[in-house]
Amino acid sequence: MKQIIAIVQPHRLEAVEQALYALEHLPGFTIFPARGHPRGVGPHHAYTATEWNPDAHDRLVLLMFCADELAPKAVEAIRAAAHTGHPGDGLIAVSAVEDAVRIRSGEHGDAAL
Repeated sequence: MKQIIAIVQPHRLEAVEQALYALEHLPGFTIFPARGHPRGVGPHHAYTATEWNPDAHDRLVLLMFCADELAPKAVEAIRAAAHTGHPGDGLIAVSAVEDAVRIRSGEHGDAAL
C-alpha cells in the first residue's frame, strides 16, 4: 500500500481530479488548502521570514492511499494534469504504508481502501 502526497497549484485542481477519476479502482483522495514558500532567492536560496510574506503562494495538498500497483498510474496522472512547465508546478511524494484501518468496518490493508 502507498501514500501519495501531491502539492499542486489551485488552478490545476479540476484537471488533476479528472485525471484521477479516469483511473480504474480509484480509492478516493483528500484535498487540503496550503500556503507554500518558494526555495528562496539569491545564489544561496536564502529565506528570511517576515510577519507577512507576499512571496507565499496558495497551493493545494492532495493526500491519497492506494494499492501498490495503482501508485505509478496515480502519480503519472497527477503529474501530467498538474504540469504547466513553469516553476512552482508542485511536488509528488510516494511512501510505503504499513497498514490502514477503515474505522467503520475494521477492515485492514488494501481492503480498507
